Amino acid sequence: MLANRNEGRAPDGLPYRVLTLTNQRGMQIQVTDWGATWLSCKVPVKNELREVLIGCQLEDYPVQQAYLGATVGRFANRIANSKFELNGKQVHLSTNQGLHQLHGGVKGFDKRRWNILKEGDDFVRFSLISVDGEEGFMGNVEVLVTYFLTEDNAVEIHFDAISDQDTPLNLTNHAYFNLENATGGSDVRQHRLQINASHYLPVDCQGIPNAPLKSLANTSFDFTQGKSIAQDFLQEEQQIVKGYDHSFLLHHIPQQECATLSAPDNSLRLQIFTSQPALQVYTGNFLGGTPKRDGSEYADYAGIALETQALPDTPNHPEWWQYGGISKVNERYQHWTVFKFI
Repeated sequence: MLANRNEGRAPDGLPYRVLTLTNQRGMQIQVTDWGATWLSCKVPVKNELREVLIGCQLEDYPVQQAYLGATVGRFANRIANSKFELNGKQVHLSTNQGLHQLHGGVKGFDKRRWNILKEGDDFVRFSLISVDGEEGFMGNVEVLVTYFLTEDNAVEIHFDAISDQDTPLNLTNHAYFNLENATGGSDVRQHRLQINASHYLPVDCQGIPNAPLKSLANTSFDFTQGKSIAQDFLQEEQQIVKGYDHSFLLHHIPQQECATLSAPDNSLRLQIFTSQPALQVYTGNFLGGTPKRDGSEYADYAGIALETQALPDTPNHPEWWQYGGISKVNERYQHWTVFKFI
């Protein structure tokens, strides 16, 4: 079932369009055309609806700096020194994190009004045009993002794009999950996490990759068997970024989830399936001060972002292009992620 309404006033002076999808089991999600943002996700648990997404009041979305639930692009994650070389040409991008570019720059896809292209009882499809030169990127890019709510309590997000020039392209959703208490923001480090991955990517204090992919074996980054996030927290290289904020190179096994997040009491689990090559795990290390829906503020570690995407800084690492992140002219970019609640 679909319901939609106009609410408030966005930075462009027009109201936000808020769309609500509800399935037969009572699960409910809300999305908005500002940033093609996933606002809310309420899952039936023990005869009540439990909010599992960190979120804020609608008018706070354009000013909060945590990318809450946003569609991120043109390139998710970081590009070192806001520059790269492609086809023999040096490209300079806008900067928004010191010398670097984060999540598409000063006015990335999260800060844009998307067009509602199509809507139905179980889906909403948004579209956006990113023009040549925007935030320094080359090529005109047409982007589609579709949210589906299934009857088995899964949210599917499909990304579809095409460019008229070779260009970096790496799209993701930046939802933060807390399966125990997303409204209040309980400490997410008590959750249990399992990741089907073989390697992770070391980074410096600004989140820039500073070494080749590294085996998970015998490190605090090994979640292959599942463990509480707190178990090996702030060990080894985590210390320089206040926790986990690292990319994991995934095993791609058909029909198998790439990651599973479980509430501390195991009352709810989230399985993630994806076509993407990597998963950025960010434990909300700097969420402190982010506004809540009731107007108060979240603390650090109140939610975990599990962002399916290509590896960070791929434009500066041709050895990683095999994993995606660089789109060829007129070659369709298509990726999907499924968040299934059980």
